Amino acid sequence: MKTPGLTALRRLGPVLGGLRARLGERLGDRLGQRPGRLSKVPRLRSLPGMRWLSRRTPKGLYARSLIIIIAPMVLLQAVVASVFMERHWATVTQRLSAAVVQDIAAVIEVIETFPGNGDFTEITRIARDTLDLNILVLPPEPLPPAAPRPFFNILDGVLSEEITAKIGRPFWIDTVGDSRLVEIRIQLENHMLRVFARRNSAYASNTHIFIAWMVGTSLVLILIAVLFLRNQIRPIQQLAAAAEGFGRGQSLPPDFRLRGASEVRKAALAFIQMRDRIERQIEQRTQMLNGVSHDLRTVLTRFRLQLTFFSDSEDRRELESDISEMQRMLEGYLAFARGEAGEDVGVLDLETVFDRFRSEAQMKGKNLTAAVLGDPTILVRPDGFTRAISNLVSNALRHAQTVELTARHEGRWLTVTVEDDGPGIPPDAREEAFKPFVRLDSARNMDDGGTGLGLSIARDIARSHGGDILLTESTLGGLRAVIRIPA
Repeated sequence: MKTPGLTALRRLGPVLGGLRARLGERLGDRLGQRPGRLSKVPRLRSLPGMRWLSRRTPKGLYARSLIIIIAPMVLLQAVVASVFMERHWATVTQRLSAAVVQDIAAVIEVIETFPGNGDFTEITRIARDTLDLNILVLPPEPLPPAAPRPFFNILDGVLSEEITAKIGRPFWIDTVGDSRLVEIRIQLENHMLRVFARRNSAYASNTHIFIAWMVGTSLVLILIAVLFLRNQIRPIQQLAAAAEGFGRGQSLPPDFRLRGASEVRKAALAFIQMRDRIERQIEQRTQMLNGVSHDLRTVLTRFRLQLTFFSDSEDRRELESDISEMQRMLEGYLAFARGEAGEDVGVLDLETVFDRFRSEAQMKGKNLTAAVLGDPTILVRPDGFTRAISNLVSNALRHAQTVELTARHEGRWLTVTVEDDGPGIPPDAREEAFKPFVRLDSARNMDDGGTGLGLSIARDIARSHGGDILLTESTLGGLRAVIRIPA
């Protein structure tokens, strides 16, 4: 009776493992995570300068969309402004300055042609009333020293060129002393001509209106783009959050619904349908396993009842031991297959869990040190996550004398490290140890009644929380198991 029961359970193991593998393949296909799926995509980072640019550009879709809109707008306006400065501002300023210099040249011609008796009152009146110039004819005097030119002043350069070309006399100009006037001093043969001209007569001073309109309209367009993009990006962000929550076993947010662009709606609908199919597959698998559990437990119960009619002997005790072992193995298989998907997310206090591990190690006569760095309260599925850590700690206590347990909660990540001084696992067999129903020849899993499911269950729980488990070599000489999950 012992051999058929064990044979039946060992046949059940590959069946459950194969079912889980097929479900994992389907889930990987739905999420587009098959190996090599992305190998055909060209790597833009290999282009020159792309790696430097990728490190400095925003990573979010919202920020990148804004850059796609704002960058061409800024470039276009820069080109328009440059063309405007070159073709309009400079040209208009040159023509206005040329007109003012021509008027000044005409005044100089009148002064030198009709010198009179030194009374230039009539010439001053004609220049003021007709040419809109305020002039003073002064006795000869040296010109002031040249004032430093401003860094960016078109009027200074254009006006100087026009005076040199049309008048050809020593001159001095001041375009920055008075914001409303331009002062020009020209040295004549017997006089010093001092001219005050309006700045807007020699300079295109309405440029600020163009710049103000350009900047103002740009800000309005950017504001509209920000509002529209925010409404378009929000459904994508909600879809990503829903997918991440589903991977961690959480239900859909109450405000999740199909909205946004048609492509986003299709993606959200495909996600909901995929989620429903996966949940139906998990439910069907759970129902099948419950049926298998019921049938096998019925058989084991019948065995126990039949053994009660046997006399107390060594054979009876061996058969009862085998039935108990089969019962425990069956519970392990079902726990692995069911997982912890039905548990709700809640708050777990790591200090309380670690105290229980300390007591367990003390009862077994083992040395266990546990420490929590950071906030001990985390948001996980409490029973499932406790079981994942318990599997690792129990495995370490079973094969080692000294165990170090450390939890580090920094930001939104939790890292739990379990180290021991046991025999460890060879590097080439560490990934194999995570496979269900696999027992290593080095016997970390070859304990009495072991099913080879401890590490597999722990990894499944960690991945259902959005994390993973990594096995490395411990500084104590044994094995180090690291659980890292967002918490």
